[in-house]
This record gives sequence, structure tokens and C-alpha cells, in this order.
Amino acid sequence: MPAPRQGEVELICKQDGVIAGLAVFERVFQLLDDTVEVEFFCQDGDEVKNGQRMAVVRGDIRALLSGERVALNYLQRMSGIATYTRSIASLLHGSRTKLLDTRKTTPNMRVFEKYAVKVGGGYNHRYNLSDGILLKDNHIGAAGSVTKAVQMAKEYAPFVRKVEVEVENLEMVQEAVEAGADIIMLDNMSPEQMKEAVKLIDGRAETECSGNVTRENVERLLDIGVDYISSGALTHSAPILDISLKNLHPVEE
Repeated sequence: MPAPRQGEVELICKQDGVIAGLAVFERVFQLLDDTVEVEFFCQDGDEVKNGQRMAVVRGDIRALLSGERVALNYLQRMSGIATYTRSIASLLHGSRTKLLDTRKTTPNMRVFEKYAVKVGGGYNHRYNLSDGILLKDNHIGAAGSVTKAVQMAKEYAPFVRKVEVEVENLEMVQEAVEAGADIIMLDNMSPEQMKEAVKLIDGRAETECSGNVTRENVERLLDIGVDYISSGALTHSAPILDISLKNLHPVEE
């Protein structure tokens, strides 16, 4: 395409799912050519169907061709995360438990992926290390014990920061409660162990369970009574939603 020529192309959904990232999709084309116009027929959070016409993109055909793959990569990735998140969040509907994401995100894509989780009905855990203190196994190992790790964190951190401790057995649960942890994460424990842990905590701290949580096994956690379920799979294992730009053709100005 050696010279400018106006054209339009249709954004078509090729799979049922939840759409997310339409503004990012549009922004790709506007960065290439700010005269490109996108007319949307849906909005983020909508459930879309196979074959649905979601938008028409109009502008210089050179910009449409140049931006096609990048725009679709963002939209497919974000919509896949929103779709997968919605499928798990719907299983938790009606319970007190909130679904959280993690920091297991694609490098340089965290802001987009965590936004997609929210569109899908999930909630964001911390965005970065400064958002909250999470004492994991390596922190506890470095400090020497759960108690020492909590004490060191409280001495270092501003008083407005909550301290969360990852525990792997009931002895660690008891120690975390006595040390004054604000949130206790039950990591890779069996449902039976987690039920015992929730009884032991008895409302003295908020509770979160984590560890290989997926759509296939989340229902086994519903009657445990934890405040939060976190799943890295929301961002690291969600398949893309199949979306295409189709029917590109020139139009008369």
C-alpha cells in the first residue's frame, strides 16, 4: 500500500466469552494514525457470542493492516482472562468469598491483565510489593520463624499496611494468629486442613486460600468459609478468546 487509502474492517468474535480491552484495541490504531475511528457495538464486560460483530474500524488501510495483530493480541489476551475469571467467579456467586488474582502476570502486561480480572468479576490482590506485606515461605525462612517475620515486618512497615502470612500447616496458623497477622493465607492445604484452620483462626484474622486453584477444583473450597480465594491461573493460564478482524475493503472518501 504505497499511498493512503481509506478502508474499513469488522471486528468479529469467533468464540463465546466476555470481552475486555476494547479501549486498548482502539488505542493501538490511534497511535498509528489518530484519524482512525472505531465504532463499537459492545462494551467491556459484555458476554459476546460466536459470530458476533463487535466493532467496525475505519481509516487508512495501511494503519489498519499495521495495527491488526497487536490490537488483536491485547484484546484476545484480556478477553480470555475476563472470560476465565467470569467462569470461576460465577461459581462463587452467592458466597462471602471473593476471587483474587496474583502477581503471576506477563512481564509488562500486569496493568492490562489485572484490569481484565476486574472486568471478569474478580478482585485485584496487591499490584506490587509496596501495596501490602505478604510473608511467604522464603521470607519466613530468612527471618527464622513466622513470629520473627511478622515482628520484623511490623517494625519496618507503616502502620497502615496490613501484614499477610502464608502458612502450610496448623502449627504455622497458630503462630501467625498469636504473632498478630492481619491476613492468613492457607497455602496448598487440603480442604479438611483449611476447615480446621478457619476454626482455629476464629475471626481473629482475615483468611485466604491459595495453591493451584483452577475452575475445575474451586468448588471444593466453597464451604470452607474463607474470605478470599486467590488464583494465579486467572492470569497465567487463561486461554485467549478467539477474535478476528475480517472483511477489510476500501471505501470511497
